[in-house]
Amino acid sequence: MSKHTFYRKRKFWYWFGGILGALILILGIAALILSAKWKPALTTKIKEGVSNASNGLYQINFKDIHLNLLTGTAVLDSISLMPDTNVFNQLKDQKQAPTHLFRIKLAHLKISRVGILKAYFKKKIDLSAIVLDHPSIDMVYHKVPRRTDTVKDERTLYQQISKSLKSIAVGQIKIVDADFDYYNGKRRLNQVKHLSVNVKDVLIDSAAQFDTTRVFHSKNIGFELLGYQSETKDKLYTLKLDTLRGSITGKDLEIRGFKMIPKYPKIEFSRKYDVQKDRYDLDFKKISLSGIDYVGLNNNGELLVKQVNLGPAQVNVFMNRELPPSSLNKSGNFPHMALKRLPIPTIIQQLKIAKVNVAYGEYNPKTKEIGTVKLDGLNGTISNITNDSSRLAKQSHAYADLTTYVMGKAKLNVKIDFNLTSNNGAFNYKGKVNGFDLKALNAISKPLGQIELESGQVTSASFDVSANAAGSKGVVYFYYKDLKIKMLGEDADGKEKKKGLLSFLANTILIKDDNIPGEKGRFANITHERAPQASFFNIMWKSVFKGMREIVGIGIVPMKNGEKPKK
Repeated sequence: MSKHTFYRKRKFWYWFGGILGALILILGIAALILSAKWKPALTTKIKEGVSNASNGLYQINFKDIHLNLLTGTAVLDSISLMPDTNVFNQLKDQKQAPTHLFRIKLAHLKISRVGILKAYFKKKIDLSAIVLDHPSIDMVYHKVPRRTDTVKDERTLYQQISKSLKSIAVGQIKIVDADFDYYNGKRRLNQVKHLSVNVKDVLIDSAAQFDTTRVFHSKNIGFELLGYQSETKDKLYTLKLDTLRGSITGKDLEIRGFKMIPKYPKIEFSRKYDVQKDRYDLDFKKISLSGIDYVGLNNNGELLVKQVNLGPAQVNVFMNRELPPSSLNKSGNFPHMALKRLPIPTIIQQLKIAKVNVAYGEYNPKTKEIGTVKLDGLNGTISNITNDSSRLAKQSHAYADLTTYVMGKAKLNVKIDFNLTSNNGAFNYKGKVNGFDLKALNAISKPLGQIELESGQVTSASFDVSANAAGSKGVVYFYYKDLKIKMLGEDADGKEKKKGLLSFLANTILIKDDNIPGEKGRFANITHERAPQASFFNIMWKSVFKGMREIVGIGIVPMKNGEKPKK
């Protein structure tokens, strides 16, 4: 190549680069000028658009808007979207108000790759992404009246916008690190921080309007919460979870590593109260929900879940009996009575429990020891968990079928029939226990009853009991052999010792050392009056225990009554 030719080509590229640079500079200046001119008009359009689209219910405000026509990017700063309570009340009077209101504040809203020319000439909105940065979102549920005598607008969203737009396409909508609060009226029910939401492939056009694979016009709506931690209102527990993930399109939710951790050891924790109160220590490895009707929850404020899977998990409950009982009537905390108090209609078709270990411990101030009942490997199902009136009209009972190992030794199967419409917490439970060595119960009987089971073999046991808030009535069968006990006390130094005479009298006079199935086999018809402070679990085991006492022969010895509640 000649030197002259080389310089000619180099000169061409200089000219080309210079012209291209000038064009970019001119376009950039033009974009800035257009942006400056469009900003006031665009600001007005956005505010009018939000107001008109919501029939005046919502007003949007923002500090500034940055528009870049070259890159098709728009950024809004310091945004707030607030409902107009006057308009809401008017809609409420007209029976046209929505179930949920939203209050949204965020630092930045970024819209990228806006096809401005396509929007202007072809009436097609095409966006790459919308990003909401660190928003604060309040979702407020209101129970509002509905008008039944008007014709509902059955048009699709596309049909409603088709006169002004041919299509709306958004590749992705991201909500990054949001603080989300859910309210029932003025009462906050849930608070979640650091929530992220990702909505993919939003499309509104003539074809997509009938696409049944889309939810809220998108192919998928997913949400995620990582490393959540908070305190309870009373500052006595720390709540933690490792991950929470769900998909509205997939109708699922999965929670891993949920923990409810007491901040103090058992005895110290209990003394934070003036009365007896349960202390909970919970560790759920996995909780998963499937078949969630998110759309119904949003539109109607009703929760429908097809299945909940719970476990593996560890559940530890502790009670300190040195304190006086509470005056609170715990019948309101029976599972099916508590279900009635849920603020929204709820239907859970089936709850599956797998590999859940439950421990219930009580501190006896007399022995200064803790006796613990353990239910290992709890498995089973509970069906038709609901407080929904229409569902209850068809099926008014929930059914539980559970299997566990008492103290890790005795296999227990229990079936519970909950009357969901009962006003006094009525339920029926029946079950059976396989054979086991009675000495396995010493972990309970020694610290709580000062009785040691020296020998005894259960061959089988069963029960069928009807109960409610007032008490219980039923029949107990308890078959065993070679039963011998040791009555315990304390010496002058507070050390445990055997009460020889009492043990001899109990074994020779009161206790019947066996009960063999057959015509001569004994059973007990029991009637038990429930103390107001007794829990659901308490009435279940105490009713069965009362029948076992009568069969063994110590039914004539009164069961110790608890202390009177503190007023």
